[in-house]
Amino acid sequence: MNSVARLPRTVVFDLDGTLVDTGPDLTAALNHALGVLGRREVDEESVKEMVGLGARKLLERGLEATGVMTDELIDAGVPPFLDYYAANICVGSKPYEGLAAAMDELAADGVTMAVCTNKPQRLSELLIDAIGWNGRFAAILGADRVPQRKPHPAHLLSTIEAAGGDPRSAAFVGDSIVDVTAARAAEVPVVAVSFGFPDRPAATLGADAVIDSYAELIPALRRLGASATW
Repeated sequence: MNSVARLPRTVVFDLDGTLVDTGPDLTAALNHALGVLGRREVDEESVKEMVGLGARKLLERGLEATGVMTDELIDAGVPPFLDYYAANICVGSKPYEGLAAAMDELAADGVTMAVCTNKPQRLSELLIDAIGWNGRFAAILGADRVPQRKPHPAHLLSTIEAAGGDPRSAAFVGDSIVDVTAARAAEVPVVAVSFGFPDRPAATLGADAVIDSYAELIPALRRLGASATW
């Protein structure tokens, strides 16, 4: 096949840092929780490096960055973090440029889309609803909907299954080593975005392709399709 190679039948996306720049609202929620615990604020760029393994890990990293971290402090900080974030889920968050056009092209080709995220299910659905994406995704699986979250491959595989897809004709799009590790273990091709929340350069994540904007997604998937069986 050449540049008109078939697209995968299922494309799964990570949420934070991949579909949506949630940095402003995650930062506000984390700083609210840190304030409740008597800690100083942290800046958005630092917060983006802390995201990827759920709210509890985010708060743990925020506490480590501002002083002593204990399980008791995490336990005390999680509820105000979640409550504040749920009430302010989409104040500053926005989809990445070019994403809507890319999703439209995928849909026009009959591709099924899904979301695999370490965000809690309720917050994931609140965010997707606030952006106006109801009906865009065949499945949304937050971390609390599966026994083992990313980077465990079962999270990604369960998302593909929930969307009615087959791992042999699927691809994953993410922004971090958590996403790439999950995809590799699931034996699913993975595209890394360079504009998300990675804790290291996207080129070093080991993805099958790296894109700098969503204008590059469809061509990247078609290139992967030239050697795939989908």
